[in-house]
Amino acid sequence: MSRLIKKPIEIPNGVEVKVEPKNVVVKGPLGQFSMDYTFVKFRVDGNKIWVEKNDDVHLPPRLMKKSRAFWGTRWSLLQNMIIGVSQGFKKELEVQGVGYRAQLQGKSLVLTLGYSHPIKIDPPEGITIEVPRPSSIVVKGASKELVGQVAANIRKARKPMVFARGKGVRYLGEHVITKEVKKA
Repeated sequence: MSRLIKKPIEIPNGVEVKVEPKNVVVKGPLGQFSMDYTFVKFRVDGNKIWVEKNDDVHLPPRLMKKSRAFWGTRWSLLQNMIIGVSQGFKKELEVQGVGYRAQLQGKSLVLTLGYSHPIKIDPPEGITIEVPRPSSIVVKGASKELVGQVAANIRKARKPMVFARGKGVRYLGEHVITKEVKKA
């Protein structure tokens, strides 16, 4: 059994959680999310929400073990939805390398990373990209999954090169182990 379902999830002020059969809706100042669910039950108790196992679902024993994996997953997804609509998520990236830089053109991010052409990345709806300096990028949004995916797509444009002293796009604080080039 997941240890997470032993703890309640706190609902902050300004966030509304509505539990419907087979669906949970979370509304807050930064947006609204909904999640379909099975194998679990949600119980709202004041400003706390509890995730419990659903005894109404009758499964064969081999599938019951798989259903237990959903308990902690649903707990984490609901907590991420509540944090997303109340505070939001952000990922910070840094661009390292001579001549490498990032800039905004409208809402699009334009990266100059040593290729023959600049790379243009358009953020999906609900994601904002900021460039406080030409060497740093901040990705913000309410969905943790979407923020992480956009940050990963930006990093994928030029991963840190281990043989070139770590040039490229990396997460803020990411440690890149560099290697020495073979000598003749």
